[in-house]
Amino acid sequence: MEEILGVSVETITANALVWAKQLVIALLILWIGMRIVKVMLRGFKKAMSLREMDPSLTTFLESLLKITLQAFVLIATINQLGVATTSIVAVLGAAGLAVGMALSGTLQNFAGGAMILMFKPFKVGDFIEAQGYSGTVKSIQIFVTTLTTPDNKLIILPNGALSNGSLVNFSAQDFRRVDWVFGIGYDADLDEAKSTVRGLLEADERVVKDKPILVELGAMADSSVNLTTRAWVKAEHYWDVHFAMNEAVYKSFNAKGISIPYPQMDVHLHK
Repeated sequence: MEEILGVSVETITANALVWAKQLVIALLILWIGMRIVKVMLRGFKKAMSLREMDPSLTTFLESLLKITLQAFVLIATINQLGVATTSIVAVLGAAGLAVGMALSGTLQNFAGGAMILMFKPFKVGDFIEAQGYSGTVKSIQIFVTTLTTPDNKLIILPNGALSNGSLVNFSAQDFRRVDWVFGIGYDADLDEAKSTVRGLLEADERVVKDKPILVELGAMADSSVNLTTRAWVKAEHYWDVHFAMNEAVYKSFNAKGISIPYPQMDVHLHK
């Protein structure tokens, strides 16, 4: 019985020792690798919390990183056992390519959402204009961002286009400049009109006084002399001051007899 099916006992013993050694090393690789993965995931989670990342993005990225790292550890373990991993890697790569092509739009939106949540060009509550829409940001999700328009419509924008396109964030700065154009008649007193507008702005507590207030003759139009007017306010007071000044100027001009023209045409008849 020195040979079993043509294989000597010494050969079987030697092979068994080699396999046992490979198995032990493979188990060590698996054990140590999984411990390293846990340490890396804890570090990643801590880094995300320090950057105040969105919890949904952190959870998704953590799961993605965990699967990727564990796949590398398993491939290294299988390779140590002597199993050729080239074909496995090729199959996984081909499958990943196929899935990526099938979900190209979805992956683009996910990447856009990750970029938005990491670099924060806007946040929930900001009023933005992008992709032809404007509204207040209601939520920033992994794949889409939702806006609420001033007339309470819900706009859903894909994050891929949102992150790659231009946008205007009206809430990003603490102060905004309000611009008006007030027209007066050619027969009106220009200095009195300018003084009236400036006085109304200086009397409004919402107008920032340490920034310049501009009231100047902007243009001599067909039917009116236009006063270009500019003032600075806090961002949250923009529309309140804009509308309040329109009403205040209208009432003050009427009270002082400063004519407010409308489009007109003078016709001269010659005999």
